[in-house]
Amino acid sequence: MSNYSELGEFLRVRRAALQPEDVGLINYGIRRVPGLRREELAMLAGVSNTYYTRLEQGQSTNASEAVIEAIARALNLNSDERKHLFNLARPSSTKRRPSIRPDKARSGTLRLIQSMPNTPAVVMGRRSEVLAWNRLGHRLVAGHLAFEAPARPATRPNMTRMLFLDPHARELYTRWRDEAARAVSSLRLLAGRSSEDPALASLVGELTMNSEEFAKLWARHPVENCMSGIKHMHHPDVGDLELYFEVLGPPDESGHRILMYSADPGSPAAEALQLLASVQPVVDLEADRPLGSRPL
Repeated sequence: MSNYSELGEFLRVRRAALQPEDVGLINYGIRRVPGLRREELAMLAGVSNTYYTRLEQGQSTNASEAVIEAIARALNLNSDERKHLFNLARPSSTKRRPSIRPDKARSGTLRLIQSMPNTPAVVMGRRSEVLAWNRLGHRLVAGHLAFEAPARPATRPNMTRMLFLDPHARELYTRWRDEAARAVSSLRLLAGRSSEDPALASLVGELTMNSEEFAKLWARHPVENCMSGIKHMHHPDVGDLELYFEVLGPPDESGHRILMYSADPGSPAAEALQLLASVQPVVDLEADRPLGSRPL
């Protein structure tokens, strides 16, 4: 994925989503293509139409901060979209290139999530791959997989891949479309920060080829930093859950994130989590994978 081709696509999608009346311009009848014209956006941003056209075509690689800020204002971008635009507009040489070595969770992070047996927790890498989970996190989001799966880098689970391609994970979310939109928005933000990441490009390509729903969402270029909210689930062992989630990130450049779930004390969801914590997977010893679960 090239930063400048991604920049052009982002600008085109956002420009097409704006109507003249959205930005105080007069709409003189039917247009051949939706949204603002290039010259209208250029006028609003205070740049020449030629220069803006070069940006959309990926031919300009040295846009100043003032120009990018002006374009962000003209496009009515929110804070997450604005940060994404700046990430795409920066030369790739200024970005930290991802390591080619398999990633792994820090030992301190592992101690942290294991010290919270009653809080489901999942440690994700920069591409939403699962680096680790505690017992309750594993039972909540992927009890059909082996607990040790994140320890095998070549085949470790990926939260976004599971959401679109794993039938078990798909059935877990009762509001799957909302969850899918949130996942793609987050992945777009990550892609803007890591444009020269072959593994991330491979993941996007795999999902685009194998999921029409992912491909349609990806083409819309949504961007959102999803750090908290509510997830609606139907777990095969404990039924419906309405859980809060929080995403925490360490203050380093690892790109790791800790996804944690919680419920209001005394709520049905809290009782369901307590029940899930008491469930022990039933393992197929020959296949070394969980078949289901049973109460302790």
